[in-house]
Amino acid sequence: MLAGLAALALAVVGGTALVAQIEGDRGIAPLANSEDIQVNGIKVNVTGKTGAEARIAGWKQAQKEAWKKLGGPDMPLESIDAMVSSIVIEREQIGEHRYIATLGVIFDKAKAGQFVGGGGAAIRSAPLLVIPVLYSGGVRQVFEVRGPWQRAWAEFQAAQSTIDYVRPVGAGGESLILTAGQPGRRSRLWWRNVLNQFEAADVVIPVARLERQWPGGPVRGTFTARHGPDNTFLASFVLTAPSEEQVPAMLEQAVSRIDGIYRDGLERGLLRPDPTLQAAGAALDSAFEELRRKMVPQGVPTVAATPQAPPTVATEGAVSGVVETVSVQFATPNAAAVDAALAAVRGVPGVRGAATVSLAIGGTSVMRVSVAGGTERLAAALKGQGWDVSSANGTLRISR
Repeated sequence: MLAGLAALALAVVGGTALVAQIEGDRGIAPLANSEDIQVNGIKVNVTGKTGAEARIAGWKQAQKEAWKKLGGPDMPLESIDAMVSSIVIEREQIGEHRYIATLGVIFDKAKAGQFVGGGGAAIRSAPLLVIPVLYSGGVRQVFEVRGPWQRAWAEFQAAQSTIDYVRPVGAGGESLILTAGQPGRRSRLWWRNVLNQFEAADVVIPVARLERQWPGGPVRGTFTARHGPDNTFLASFVLTAPSEEQVPAMLEQAVSRIDGIYRDGLERGLLRPDPTLQAAGAALDSAFEELRRKMVPQGVPTVAATPQAPPTVATEGAVSGVVETVSVQFATPNAAAVDAALAAVRGVPGVRGAATVSLAIGGTSVMRVSVAGGTERLAAALKGQGWDVSSANGTLRISR
């Protein structure tokens, strides 16, 4: 009796912990890659009759300085202004007669490309998943909370780089899959599973370690560029921010330098996708299936092969809609439970694909599902199959 109550309490607490892990205010959407030419970190300090006039004058000054920084030819301000597509306000202070700001200027490549930013075609890397690891205050993190290192990578304008970065948002189930411990894994099967979810060929791991000398004082940052499933070291460097307020600028500079390290590694042939992630895939899959068969207790019937939805015209019409990606958590006391959950989800009309991204025999596993119609359609279909379904922050939890 007492053992049963203890098990029930543990299950309730465990379920609450899982909800807490995927709920909360986390995730930073990365900037969309643009082919336009961007110059950041332009500082202006101008005065005017009013704050509004000073602001306009500051923007014009930023355009001139950005154009000069790009090495553009001398031309009237009106001509430069015609090539500017937008002004990025990094930080600003507007007074009654004064404007102080740090700005970014984005030039339309179609107009400005003939004067600056030229060059022949460059070799592009394969898609590389970015896992930004931050050590700060004795804690390491990736997407568990919104961090300054994650933000620096999300705001990096990667269009000018030869590295094809795949930058996760870090919300929902992604914070469970991409943790600070992930770079320490060596399993090729695990890595292939994760990379397939993000349509990446390999992984890069930029690491930042922040050490505060004293409260409000200098912040020392040690930055390391790593890559691949073996967490291979490429290069490291140290930067120092004079105060806490200068940390974002230091991290922005560090991202640019690490990007340079990765670009140099690409030119030297060091960023080729690990062949073990692609080769022998069938052998790894068959070995995994054999392991799962051995883990099924004797006498427990295994689930039949995954049913495929009949490709009838009626079915296709019934499940039309935008295809969304949904994270699904499910209890897996044994390998048979994994097969049962996958078979149930894959059998739902409209499901384009389902694969486990976190496998925990004896615990809670996570699968990622591509389904037409989104979370609500998938939840309704699973309820119709007899599953208990709950939702939190866009992630489904199913059980029987």
